[in-house]
Amino acid sequence: MNSKLSASETSLWAKKNTENGEQCWTPLVVHLTDAANVMNWLYYHWLDEGQRQFLTITLPDEEMQKLVKFLGFFHDFGKATPAFQTKKSYDGNRSLDAELLELLSRHGFADLTDLVLASPQKSPHALAGEALLESDRFNVPTAIGAIIGGHHGKPGKWAPKRQLKDYTANYYQVDGEAADAQTREREHQIKINWEDVQQRLFAYGLELAGYQDATEIPAVNQPQAVILEGLLIMADWLASSEYLDAAQTIPLFPLIRLDESYQDVDLTARYQHAILTWKRTDKWEPHQVAVNDSQDPKQHRDPYFDRWGFTARDVQLIMTQAIQATTDPGMVIVEAGMGVGKTEIALIAAEQLAAKTGRNGVFMGLPTQATTNAMFDRVVAWVRQLANAEGKKLSINLVHRKKWFNQNFQNLPDAVNVYDHDQQLVGNQSETKAQSEAGAAVVNIWFSGKKSILADFTVGTIDNLLLMGLKKKHLFLRHLGFSGKVVIIDEVHAYDTYMNSYLYKAINWLGAYHVPIIVLSATLPIAKRNKLIYAYLKGKYGRQYKKGLQAPADWDQAQAYPLLTLVDGQTIKQTTDFNQRQTANTTVQIQRLNLDDAALITAIMAKIQAGGVAGVIVNTVKRTQALAKLVLAHSSDVQLMVLHSAFLAPDRSKQEQALQRAIGKGATRPKKLIVIGTQVLEQSLDIDFDVLYTDIAPMDLILQRIGRLHRHQITRPAALQQPQTFILGIQGPGDYGDANEAVYEKYLLMKTDHFLGETVVLPRDISQLVQKVYDPATDDEVAEIEPAKEDFEDDRDREKARSKVFQVAPPKLKAGQTIHGWLDWDDQSLDKDEQNASAAVRDIQESIEVVLVQHTAHGDCLLDGRPLSTVKPQEIAEQVLRLPTAITPRNSVVAQVIATLEKRTGNQFADWQLSPWLRGALALSLDDQATATLGRWSLAYSTKLGLSYEKEDEHD
Repeated sequence: MNSKLSASETSLWAKKNTENGEQCWTPLVVHLTDAANVMNWLYYHWLDEGQRQFLTITLPDEEMQKLVKFLGFFHDFGKATPAFQTKKSYDGNRSLDAELLELLSRHGFADLTDLVLASPQKSPHALAGEALLESDRFNVPTAIGAIIGGHHGKPGKWAPKRQLKDYTANYYQVDGEAADAQTREREHQIKINWEDVQQRLFAYGLELAGYQDATEIPAVNQPQAVILEGLLIMADWLASSEYLDAAQTIPLFPLIRLDESYQDVDLTARYQHAILTWKRTDKWEPHQVAVNDSQDPKQHRDPYFDRWGFTARDVQLIMTQAIQATTDPGMVIVEAGMGVGKTEIALIAAEQLAAKTGRNGVFMGLPTQATTNAMFDRVVAWVRQLANAEGKKLSINLVHRKKWFNQNFQNLPDAVNVYDHDQQLVGNQSETKAQSEAGAAVVNIWFSGKKSILADFTVGTIDNLLLMGLKKKHLFLRHLGFSGKVVIIDEVHAYDTYMNSYLYKAINWLGAYHVPIIVLSATLPIAKRNKLIYAYLKGKYGRQYKKGLQAPADWDQAQAYPLLTLVDGQTIKQTTDFNQRQTANTTVQIQRLNLDDAALITAIMAKIQAGGVAGVIVNTVKRTQALAKLVLAHSSDVQLMVLHSAFLAPDRSKQEQALQRAIGKGATRPKKLIVIGTQVLEQSLDIDFDVLYTDIAPMDLILQRIGRLHRHQITRPAALQQPQTFILGIQGPGDYGDANEAVYEKYLLMKTDHFLGETVVLPRDISQLVQKVYDPATDDEVAEIEPAKEDFEDDRDREKARSKVFQVAPPKLKAGQTIHGWLDWDDQSLDKDEQNASAAVRDIQESIEVVLVQHTAHGDCLLDGRPLSTVKPQEIAEQVLRLPTAITPRNSVVAQVIATLEKRTGNQFADWQLSPWLRGALALSLDDQATATLGRWSLAYSTKLGLSYEKEDEHD
């Protein structure tokens, strides 16, 4: 290189610490070079082809590589300032601080030892780096400088144009002019020295990146800047990792001894060793899916048979062929009946779209933790097939707050370094090299916390996707992770106005990144389908997206069912003819049933007297428990299963598994069973009822619930051969009871009640029934609906307005648009609390999570009787549930209850603060009868009913 570094530049420090009694440091030039090397490697070997294509839409690949190296090197340029170089050590080691100041003094930096800056905190090094680079001295484009300034997770509100003027001493050690000439000359030389050091460092980094002059540095548009920022944050975290493991036994970029210098470090060998150590998994290389419905057995190819061993239905094969014919696939919307195999369509489509768009990963988002857990096992099995086909280790992650309590996730093997050719340990099994070369779905622990979404294959609750739209520190990492995946959104109909606002914003940004999206629904309103498509097109093509749009006539009013809608470039295509030889329509009898709870249970018992499985889906936990108690009060041979959100996590997991074993596909069904649950029963669970009872709900959800009726081809009791659904909770015209109307908008309940006839033919009637309820044009057909409609519209507008308070702006596609202000006016309380962040995109009322334990005369134990002293902290931490919001209706009450529980927990379980699993947890101790009092509320827990509650005055 023509540019040379002097001893002054190489004496600057980036990190310092005392390790095992030895003083250590990382020279600034070493760290900058590490980050440049890592970011360059990530660009070429970790980003997928689709991400690189997106980044090079406006720039040749070689120019983007230069920019990537430039960003990596200059991310900590702001550390080449007196404000940073005089910072104290984190561990307060004065000796180490003095040694490094002495080193700087020996290499030309005068008067640092006694330097006292007035406001060093006003120029944190990320901001200082941006201010220097964008100044007239270096003239780096603002769009690039903003990335430097934001690499700690949040860019500034605007370019820091006044930084160098307002806080000059932070950059050059001196400010203003001294009174005497001798002092002025000395201060001038000090300032010149800092300017020269910064200039030489800039010239060196510029040449390292491949530029000859700063005028060659290009501008990028805002979505490109977001991805580059995410990549820079990832590179910086990796280059700042001294060790791979918490035990500090596997070095990555370790500090060097204080008696070693920049010249003693082999920078190439250092980064190569770190990358080979860090790279623990492989990249999936998707291939085009072979599909051919030829009658010639030699030509016929059925990917469904290849993957799952069953012959594809017509609807599956035709959809797969239509997707295969796309050239620039953007969005795939699959609308089809319950039980037709939409999940398998989506997974095959993910392979197709990944191959066509150069993606190496998949995200599947679902409404709840229960549905996510159920889907996770299916996706793991699919990923294992992909891994085995290529002989690779593919990274998979489960992303929701309770993932560590999921036994199947825990049982997945940890990733093993794929470059280690010695004997390896995978999970608990010792394997030879030959064995380990077989494919596997593995967990890479580096992709955890804020980095969780960076794992190639992720299955998670939908809030992980919705969070793309929430202003939150380090949001860039989330966008980076999603930009490299095919995104599958299951049960897209299940989200309310507030959540939809975040969903459309997330899709807006996915469109900007050209990410392919697969949307699944059995009951999708036309208006929502169109909004999904418009959000994607606007993100990809900008505000004028309609100008080049090509689409069939009336595509935006299509009510065909099943229906496949494809966004292929700027062309919309729809497939409506599926030659459905294999799909017979089923007529479901609908009957309204207005009975009190006791009479209802008596009727259900009579219905399955000769055998059968009755499903009862109601809208509240309290009603679930009330009905379950009545069943238990009957002395009969009828089994009972209950499922809702007020169970301990282990109990709920056991209930879900028991339910799948009892009435899932291929199950050995009990002779008589009543299943009572809330909305968790309507989503993604592959279970089968012989007869269904359901509280009134909006039409799409009623149809989803009916989708659990006669789902499988099995032999049924003679009296239950005909599918029957009983609608509960209709007390009179327009009267659905306070509880139901508190959960769902009365406007939607009235329209559902009106249009739901005495029979429903599935799947034929699904789309038309959903459209009738959600189309405002049909309002005139429903008597006296105006008051309910006004309330509905007011609530909808209020939810939309609230959802936008902390929402990011739409992507700006014009070159030169910066990320300044992108995360401004964020809710900073969300930055450290992932739970609150998830609640913020779901519009969930704040509630309190507690660990349930039991305090008895024999000591403290779990509810199953095991003493806490014999149970591992992780297992204690699994005993969690959320207190009902009725107990904490306001934030002030939340604070009071937290204070009460913190005091009790501190008195009873002080040692919990020493455990990473239990630190900060709130204990709720139950007595011998599994009851407790909290304020004015009496609480009780049972493994059969979950947590129940009532006010003490009501109890009296």
